[in-house]
Amino acid sequence: MQNEAIHEYLKTGQSVTALDALELFNCFRLASRIHDLKKQGVDIKSEWLQTESGKQIKSYFMEV
Repeated sequence: MQNEAIHEYLKTGQSVTALDALELFNCFRLASRIHDLKKQGVDIKSEWLQTESGKQIKSYFMEV
């Protein structure tokens, strides 16, 4: 399931954005999966990143 795959990925110390999630997990709704994980008690942090084109995207990570 996507939740478990995303959780395992984050536990490796890597971060994930919506584009990453689409490519890695075929997940179109990363924010919803993150919400599900947080409801299960997983401590996931986030930060805003700015792309080269100036757009803001959210990146999710876990402190390991």
